[in-house]
Amino acid sequence: MAGAISMRWFGRLLLLIVGLLALGPRPASAIDIQRVSSAGGVEAWLIEDHTNPIIAVNFAFRGGSALDPAGKEGLADMVSGLLDEGGGPLDSMAFQRKLEDLAVTLRFEAGRDTFGGRLATLTENRDAAFDLLRLALTEPRFDAEPVERIRGQILSNLRSQTEDPDTLARQALFAELFPAHPYGRRPDGTEETVNAITAEDLRGFAARRLARDNLVIGVVGDISSGELVQALDQAFGKLPERAASWRLEATAPRAANTVTVVKKAFPQSAIVFAQRGLMRDDPDYYAAYVLNHILGGGGFTSRLYTEVRDKRGLAYSVYSALVPMDFAGLMLGAAGTRNDRAAETVKVIQDEWRRMATEGPTAEELEDAKLYLTGSFPLQFSSSDRIGGILTAIQLDDLGIDYLDKRNALIEAVTLEDARRVARTLLDPAGLGFVVVGQPAGIETGG
Repeated sequence: MAGAISMRWFGRLLLLIVGLLALGPRPASAIDIQRVSSAGGVEAWLIEDHTNPIIAVNFAFRGGSALDPAGKEGLADMVSGLLDEGGGPLDSMAFQRKLEDLAVTLRFEAGRDTFGGRLATLTENRDAAFDLLRLALTEPRFDAEPVERIRGQILSNLRSQTEDPDTLARQALFAELFPAHPYGRRPDGTEETVNAITAEDLRGFAARRLARDNLVIGVVGDISSGELVQALDQAFGKLPERAASWRLEATAPRAANTVTVVKKAFPQSAIVFAQRGLMRDDPDYYAAYVLNHILGGGGFTSRLYTEVRDKRGLAYSVYSALVPMDFAGLMLGAAGTRNDRAAETVKVIQDEWRRMATEGPTAEELEDAKLYLTGSFPLQFSSSDRIGGILTAIQLDDLGIDYLDKRNALIEAVTLEDARRVARTLLDPAGLGFVVVGQPAGIETGG
């Protein structure tokens, strides 16, 4: 009997996984998004897909780890590891067993600006899955055993990060960019701050941060709008109406044309660099998006990859990206190289940044970038879980329910004049700061 139950559970789990991955790329214009509101005022965006008996729910609350109290950094991260460790009458073991028996996936995660999660379930287990989500969000237990177990896992991870050059570099970079702002603090905290977090802190986070007015939801799969109306109130209806304020002071990253070296006995150097960027609602965002693709976001075809990797073989990888946060905009990049080639790698990146700021892209580069960015867009819709995440992101950024229909047109509308103007106004070689972790030859801090 036990073997039969195990095989039945495994079969359900396999069906769940296959269903989440089975959508395949589809044109964004072919996706019909429905706005669904429950009787209790909970709203979600829904894409019905009855191909497989699978439902994927992606949700996010505005306000993340940047709101952690000073001295309790890592609080949001710790809560994300504990919400599925018991709720209501179910302790950790019972809750986890219920998830396993039903082949339900339930995960939470904390970002700087949001606290989110995702649920995936077979249609036949929909009601039970949504009820487990309700318990996790509205009646989390935070019992002593799981609290200390998760705390131990976080502390172990923090210790392992001291041997990860990429993590150390990014931590140092954000501390330099935002020295007096919560964005400069470590989202997962330090050993001291994580040890200071109490069960009361965890309960306070849930009470203050998880509410209906800061919640956005995306649902994809085998559920009708009428069925979702009921499920929304079942899972989210008992949340408080209003969360504590999630607003932070708007800020700009500190601009400094410096290179900071963090000496560590690593055989390679991790390089990160950044300057001010754009907010997501900036009118020049799409021109900057295309421009960044040409500069460093386009993989094997970008200028940084061509100059740093192809022509000189300096780095194993190099890229740049726009990072629009809720209260600050960044343009950030990274590279990895041998210690003896770090100085040259930094110089080539600086030179390419300056050249793009001065000359801008060519007409051919612009057209190639627009063709790639519009043509590859359907590849992002490869699974119900990813589509749910996209629905959530569109709502968080206030892009409008018709965004998928108009997104490519916004990119195609970028002209060569736009791209060159934004290259001149956005790219700031004098404000491009670097952090290098390792034992780089020929680089001194401030160089």
